[in-house]
Amino acid sequence: MENSWQIIRRYSDFDMLNNSLQISGLSLPLPPKKLIGNMDREFIAERQKGLQNYLSHITSNHILSGCEPVKKFLDPSNYSANYTEVALQQVSMFFRSEPKFEVVEPLKDIGWRLRKRYFLMKCKSQPKEPLVLSWADLGPDKYLQDKDFQCAIKLLPSWTHPYIHRVTFVTASESSALVIRPFNEKGTLKDLIYKAKPKDPFLKKYCNPRKIQGLDLQQIKTLGRQILEVLKFLHDRGFPYGHLHASNVMLEGETCRLMDLENSLLGLPSFYRSYFTQFRKINTLESIDVHCFGHLLYEMTYGRPPDFIPVDQFPPAPSMSVVSVLESILSCEACKSGVPSVPQLLQMPLFSDVMLMNTEKPQFKIPTKLKEALKTAKECMEKRLAEEQKLIYQHRRLTRAQSHHGSEEEKKKRKILARKKSKRTNCESGEEQSTKCNNSNNSGLEKVQTAPFEVPPSQQPFPNGATSMSWNIVVHEDEIRLVLFVQRHNDWINDVLQVVGTGPSVGQLCIG
Repeated sequence: MENSWQIIRRYSDFDMLNNSLQISGLSLPLPPKKLIGNMDREFIAERQKGLQNYLSHITSNHILSGCEPVKKFLDPSNYSANYTEVALQQVSMFFRSEPKFEVVEPLKDIGWRLRKRYFLMKCKSQPKEPLVLSWADLGPDKYLQDKDFQCAIKLLPSWTHPYIHRVTFVTASESSALVIRPFNEKGTLKDLIYKAKPKDPFLKKYCNPRKIQGLDLQQIKTLGRQILEVLKFLHDRGFPYGHLHASNVMLEGETCRLMDLENSLLGLPSFYRSYFTQFRKINTLESIDVHCFGHLLYEMTYGRPPDFIPVDQFPPAPSMSVVSVLESILSCEACKSGVPSVPQLLQMPLFSDVMLMNTEKPQFKIPTKLKEALKTAKECMEKRLAEEQKLIYQHRRLTRAQSHHGSEEEKKKRKILARKKSKRTNCESGEEQSTKCNNSNNSGLEKVQTAPFEVPPSQQPFPNGATSMSWNIVVHEDEIRLVLFVQRHNDWINDVLQVVGTGPSVGQLCIG
């Protein structure tokens, strides 16, 4: 599985990318320009490191890594289309058949998806009620057959629930869908948390908030309970969601309403997909919703998203009951062992004592045949998720093994083992040569005496670090030979020491 790109870009391309990201308000580490000496080999190597660090910094940011300029920069072959033009073509065709709506203005880049565009609308019969039109292409998880897909899409305006944002109009083609719903000037829950203006671009609103401040405890409890109630409602009816995040929660006074139910029908990827694909225990749409709720609860509590998932240690919160819920979803143990269900979260102290006053009766009818189709589509989504998680797991194992194998410590170990193996091979070949030499030299000689002798390492009188030896004294005519077998550091080596002399006298000691 690939986790890197090889790109060939000029410095001016990096400069253009950096300019397009300045709207985020983040300080990005792009190396400065250099006019003189910019072709020196050392400078080019240093510049390459700086640009690599720049890209690593961008891709480690969840919002920046998913924005259109970065994706087009890294992978232009797959992101070359002009999605604004495509959206305008689809919207223009829509207005030919539905003349009662009128475009007020395009809402440029207010969302994070590349293949989704927004327009501020109004109905000619009710011009004072602002509407927002969203156009989106179909995604990789669209598993409903066309007939079932059209049936589900047409049902969206008829579904009502106290915590679901209503849809005014919806239509779909073979490749995309168009949805119109009321526009709230106060914005979404994410706008409330970040103190942002709803019509501003996504990068400007959420990348670098001026003031980081979470919601008060009562807001966290009430809004959290409302979101869990609507998630339970959808799960009980077999409707797959999987797209919970703060920008998909519209606020109307003290009531939050879930948006973009059509995303799962269109097969679009979740905002937090890059997070939960890392954990194989998060493998159902229900567990995905719970994981996404953990992100949302963290933002409501601390006024910003978590730096990393899983979270090792949580900052101080308005109540320990908040931390308990966060630990049950975003901690290392939860990501490895599994997250609680929505009914279990509703029973936790943070939400169990919240009284909801809304009495609106839900209307959410799904035909039996469509229920079966939704169940099949849900199973296909979960299967694709499991396959992706398996690939990521295998890739991570391979990366760890390569990193371990290439570490300095491992290289040192391999050198030591190679040295020992080389010594052992030399010793074995020396033994064979000594044996052959002894056999040829000792033919016709008479063995007189054999004796072992052990010497403490601190008193070694033998050459080359020997710690013990044994010898054979053989006599042949006037020649005396002393053949020794020397042990060095627990390895026996057949060094042959000879004492050469005439008659009973002892001559010179030499290594043979």
